[in-house]
Amino acid sequence: QVQLVESGGGLVQAGGSLRLSCAASGRTFSSKALGWFRQAPGKEREFVAAINWSGVNTDHADSVKGRFTISRDNAKNTVYLQMNSLKPEDTAVYYCAADKYYLSTYAATTTDEYDYWGQGTRVTVSS
Repeated sequence: QVQLVESGGGLVQAGGSLRLSCAASGRTFSSKALGWFRQAPGKEREFVAAINWSGVNTDHADSVKGRFTISRDNAKNTVYLQMNSLKPEDTAVYYCAADKYYLSTYAATTTDEYDYWGQGTRVTVSS
């Protein structure tokens, strides 16, 4: 079992930065790929970024490439999402998730590959 708690969301002006954190509990954290997804009002949840268990492999959605960076610290059981050059269209609730696999070299990008989800943290970017 993995329990996930996100933090770091808030209100920021366009062009600003935020760093989201997701703290995990559970002995299997370091064996899991982790992902960030977001959901804007009236829209489906969408993939943002993912990182495999070792941190060697990452993937980022085209919409955030060059602006967002996912990273993890297995010693602290935490995954991060550094968000720079924020745009109003980045406004959403951001969720972290842990995948259903074990020591996968792949950084999963679809919601059905994730078993564990946090409660979400809201990010609002004003223009």
